[in-house]
Amino acid sequence: MGQVPEILKKRPLFLQVAASRRKWVTPGFVLQIRARRTEEDGGTLDGARVGYTVSKKVGNAVVRNRVKRRLRAAVAEIFPSCAPMGNDYVLIGRKQAMELPFHSLTSDLKWALRKLDEKADLKGK
Repeated sequence: MGQVPEILKKRPLFLQVAASRRKWVTPGFVLQIRARRTEEDGGTLDGARVGYTVSKKVGNAVVRNRVKRRLRAAVAEIFPSCAPMGNDYVLIGRKQAMELPFHSLTSDLKWALRKLDEKADLKGK
């Protein structure tokens, strides 16, 4: 298995991922992706980086933190084997992420990664 991805923490990095306009929407989360091809972006090209965000619309702090923990657990399970390296990802938690079974979250994450990799020609950009 691979390693757990590095965490995005700075707002400008989140905005760069959102500006790429590549996303996949599932009932539990929205996955945004940005191909990172230069070292000036703040890291090496060998690993994926992931950021998590959950808005106040989802619920209070307890609910938002629980959604983030569930998303982090899904990423830790799926990303080492399924995520292409050298990309930045942002997972935006949605209300249904609390009610969905964990298996559904992980299968949705695998599906979203596969679809974004097929749909967007990330190798050429």
